[in-house]
Amino acid sequence: MRRSLVFGLTIFLVVLSGTVHAREQGYAIDFLNGEGSTQGIRLAYRPFTHQVAEIPWLGKVDLYWEVSANFWEYGEQNSHQTNYAVSLSPVISKQFATLWDQYPVKWEAGIGVSLVKDRKFAGKDIGSHYQFEDRLGVKVEFGQNNTSSLALRYMHYSNGGLGSNNPGMDFLNIAYAKSF
Repeated sequence: MRRSLVFGLTIFLVVLSGTVHAREQGYAIDFLNGEGSTQGIRLAYRPFTHQVAEIPWLGKVDLYWEVSANFWEYGEQNSHQTNYAVSLSPVISKQFATLWDQYPVKWEAGIGVSLVKDRKFAGKDIGSHYQFEDRLGVKVEFGQNNTSSLALRYMHYSNGGLGSNNPGMDFLNIAYAKSF
């Protein structure tokens, strides 16, 4: 609950502080590797990215919204389970380094909401169809005008105590994104 409050206040400050410029829309594709033998793919659409002029204690950051569809699979080839989720997440990204004086390296963090098709998946009862989608990652931007990126992310899905069970689901993923 406290994480959600801090994140919500940060987003509020971002919106109030104004933007420097808006970038075009984009898409992302993530390959997920989860607990046990859970694997998946995540397809995302980013309607816009704003660069925020100043946020107290953070400075200049990028803010983007991401709408995604998640496809998860668990188990052996002949006896696997599948599950689906749709998510909406605001994500804050901040540059902390540059590779070869050309490629920005940024961290990213976000907390969004998800709607998961099946509550029982991968040997767990995740407690609710409604989940929070938390992410923490690092990405490198490259290509012409740095419109492409590769990211390594940790993502966690949890109902935040809204249901009686809350074991959560963890994923490590590699993502490719492109702005256009």
